[in-house]
Amino acid sequence: MKILIVKLSSLGDVVHTFPALTDAATRIPGLTVDWAVEEAFVPLVRLHPAVRHVIPVPMRRLRKSPIAGWRSPEGQTVRAALKQERYDRVIDAQGLLKSAAIACFASGPRHGFGRGSAREGLAPFFYRRGHHIPETEHMALRIRKLFAAALGYDLEGLPIDAGLHLAPAPATAPYLLLLHGTTWPTKTWTPHRWRELAGIAHEAGLESRIFALGDAERVRADAIRRDLPFVHVEPPGPIDEIAPILAGAQGVVAVDSGLGHLAAALGVPTVGLYGPTNPRLTGLYGAKVLEVRSFRPCAPCEKSACKVAPHTVEGPPCMVDHGAQAAWRSLNVLRFGHADAMDKSRRAMAQEAGSAPRPRPA
Repeated sequence: MKILIVKLSSLGDVVHTFPALTDAATRIPGLTVDWAVEEAFVPLVRLHPAVRHVIPVPMRRLRKSPIAGWRSPEGQTVRAALKQERYDRVIDAQGLLKSAAIACFASGPRHGFGRGSAREGLAPFFYRRGHHIPETEHMALRIRKLFAAALGYDLEGLPIDAGLHLAPAPATAPYLLLLHGTTWPTKTWTPHRWRELAGIAHEAGLESRIFALGDAERVRADAIRRDLPFVHVEPPGPIDEIAPILAGAQGVVAVDSGLGHLAAALGVPTVGLYGPTNPRLTGLYGAKVLEVRSFRPCAPCEKSACKVAPHTVEGPPCMVDHGAQAAWRSLNVLRFGHADAMDKSRRAMAQEAGSAPRPRPA
């Protein structure tokens, strides 16, 4: 069987499609898979071993002038690539008008979310078969159910498996990854909190690594690492170079970000800090994840600007409520099965050495 997946963006949405692809490859021997995705995420899609060909779609340029864009040489190249093969199934795993339109250029029966369950109500009119999968479960599970319905298999007995098996990047010392970058100011944690967490990890024998992808992240990264020699900033690079760094981490603490979803998919112990967004439907999805949510009555507000503290640049109250010690203990639950596992080992070593452990910031 030969299928085409249409899942254009974003990083987290693409990652949430990987478990469904792993299911399909497990259930259907000899499955051939092509994938149409926005060009920025081509290296990400290529990380999955079941993908044969990736069709880059320059959506941002094409949407600026759709008619002229699709008639341009670049647009014609995309259309030719989509029509090059005859597929047994074309699965739109996004449920948007733009993804449904891309699916229409491909040759083969189109499947997607049915009326009432697609993200945009007009998208199902472009499918031969729409599958009603209500938006009451995590998106990754809904996509798994969509693939199962479109391809004719059941999910019983299939574990959560994104199918990513990457060799970790070489490292001179064990490290914790602090994923501070995100899209909304309301989803950020303050540099002070990140510094506290890095200090706790340092006392437990872990370095801290951070990324600085873009101007805003570089400013925050400088604030986090200032005068802390055990915090290291990774050089910027494409996603296929970032992924092995994620895979080699002893643990990850992340705000609501695409890289956090990728860390979870790689099976790395990952703690997600949530305030304005609701992780129930689109949170971390993996075997070793834990989400710390805000209990403020205004959360989740799903807003990019905080009404409670409108002048806050970073770290709104719902996020600052999350303490560094609580994040560390949550990570220990994932790594060792007990929140105090590392703390007890540290205290025991200190007592053997005849000294008490140093106090740590709260």
